[in-house]
Amino acid sequence: MLKLRAAIVMRRLVALAALCCGTVHAEPGYYVVTVYDDPGVKTVDFRYWTVKPRGSSEVAWPEVGLGWNVNGRWYTELLASYVGASKFATHLDTLNWQNDVLLTQGQYPFDLGIHTQLIRPQHPASGYALDFGPALQTDVGRTQLNLNVFFERGFGALSAQPTELSYQWQLRYRWRRWLHVGAQGFGEVGPWDHWLPHEAQSHRAGPALFGSIPAGPGTVQWQAAYLAGKTYAQRGNMFTMRVKYEF
Repeated sequence: MLKLRAAIVMRRLVALAALCCGTVHAEPGYYVVTVYDDPGVKTVDFRYWTVKPRGSSEVAWPEVGLGWNVNGRWYTELLASYVGASKFATHLDTLNWQNDVLLTQGQYPFDLGIHTQLIRPQHPASGYALDFGPALQTDVGRTQLNLNVFFERGFGALSAQPTELSYQWQLRYRWRRWLHVGAQGFGEVGPWDHWLPHEAQSHRAGPALFGSIPAGPGTVQWQAAYLAGKTYAQRGNMFTMRVKYEF
């Protein structure tokens, strides 16, 4: 993947690459941002994703967060992201503050939100980064469609880096109340105004499953996806999983 956050974690990844016998570049945020109106609902969020470059060891990023739908338009979440591998002890990597603001509420055939996420590494000298951009969602029959286009801008030590462009998409078919099936895709193309050559870009996609289970006063929501393609222009596979408790 080719985004500014790569520079945030570069020092750690150099050591990690030596331990894992290969170069691995990855970061928090491999979850499709969705826009929804759910005022007052609070969320306990657990995320887990891995990257397995061809010929190298697997690297894992567990993440935990607390979220709150402040009202019908604003969702906010604080998220701690960790990193580890079989040959590299898990440790706290970044702290993240996500905010999603819903701009439309049914007056158009689609819903439009604005997503922002502030990423702060555990080494302040590394600078920090801001993700921002539009999140689109619509429904065609029983199928939910999402398309997000995000920019990432560095500050501090990263201010000299160009603003990078990435995208997310998702198809989600409501097959049963307790199980939805679909697909997800992610990609990074480089600087927003001067895309990298296709062979240097990163694109990956794969099948996804979703479900919900009533639990006490709330609901457990879960999703999992297996993606194939390229990350940081290297061939490899990615597994993502998210479990959250909403109450």
